Amino acid sequence: MPHRAWLVVAVAFVTIIGAAAFRTLPGLVTDPLIDDFGWSRGTIGAAVSVNLVLNGLIAPFSATLMDRFGIRRVVTGALTLIAVGVGAGVLMREAWQLLLLWGVLVGLGTGALATGFAATVTIRWFAERRGLVSGVLTAAAASGQLVFLPLLSWLVVGHGWRPAAVTVALAALAVVPFAWLLMRDHPSDVGLPPYGAQEVTPPPAPAPGVARRALTVLARAARSGPFWLLAGSFAICGASTNGLVQTHFVPAAHDHHMPVTAAASLLAVIGVFDVVGTIASGWLTDRFDSRRLLAVYYALRGLSLLFLPMLLAPAVHPPMIFFIVFYGLDWVATVPPTIALCREHFGEDGPVVFGWVLASHQAGAAAVAFLGGLARDVFGTYDVVWYASGALCAGAALMVLVIRRRATPLPGRAAPLAG
Repeated sequence: MPHRAWLVVAVAFVTIIGAAAFRTLPGLVTDPLIDDFGWSRGTIGAAVSVNLVLNGLIAPFSATLMDRFGIRRVVTGALTLIAVGVGAGVLMREAWQLLLLWGVLVGLGTGALATGFAATVTIRWFAERRGLVSGVLTAAAASGQLVFLPLLSWLVVGHGWRPAAVTVALAALAVVPFAWLLMRDHPSDVGLPPYGAQEVTPPPAPAPGVARRALTVLARAARSGPFWLLAGSFAICGASTNGLVQTHFVPAAHDHHMPVTAAASLLAVIGVFDVVGTIASGWLTDRFDSRRLLAVYYALRGLSLLFLPMLLAPAVHPPMIFFIVFYGLDWVATVPPTIALCREHFGEDGPVVFGWVLASHQAGAAAVAFLGGLARDVFGTYDVVWYASGALCAGAALMVLVIRRRATPLPGRAAPLAG
């Protein structure tokens, strides 16, 4: 009989898919929102930036909230918040309402279910296959993009942006019963050891100060060089994926007269190959040096972005398909080795530290979501943003290569950190 940990992974996978549906929406509705309300791309980009910043900032606190109140309660509350924020957005009329609903509320909800959630499930439920599991759960966000992008683009083009927003809200609500009924906080809750372990270990006592623990872990981690190198490189990761391609690829392709449905389909193809690339990256992370894997991923991503301005055209052609496949394989392949390095250097604090590293990822994404729209308003083209992001990825490759390798991973929360 399969270990219960695999059921928990399946539920977490579906949960992340439901939460990820919103990630596909802003890029599809930019032009419809401009047509309906006369908002600038910078205004819409600012709302996406608020969403991404909060998404990142809540992640480390989400990990400690899961320690304090349990995974089930945090997950169901976050899904409900996403549904309310996106659903109420169909009634908005002013830009501040866009910032509040899709920026603040949805940002808080998606932040609680960001990759830190995957790290928590992986470290609690698995003593083996952690790289593979983190890859599978990270791929869930890409699967959400794969599932929802074609449907949402069809709704936006044929029926307007509001039915698409309602669909996203209903998707988040639909996952709530599965999370509440099937998710469990620790293997010991069902009398089992973690997968690959031999002994049932009771969960640690809940920490009384959720915010205090998150900030204490940050203070300890900030005294180490690996933390800043991981945070800096992951900020560039966010800038070159969520902030740039996910937010601005469809509008940029539309600037070159490519139909919105065609551009959205290309993003969906990125989602297909992202699943393959991320799971493969998890498998590789269990076997190879995470630093070298990250350096290769960032270098190849930067190279591909430098070629993108030459590939955008009114119709889809073979070189563009090659870029989409290549970029999809690399999209979030960075997550499993980054989680592994957090675990290696920070032990059981790894999920919380990864939450802070993820905050930097979302800060980078937020900056480019806003600056990319601003650059388009000012220069009339996205070209400068593609080139700048390509150069930043080269810098990220160098940053991860100088992280010192730790001989033995830290086993406990209170162990000293690497310098």
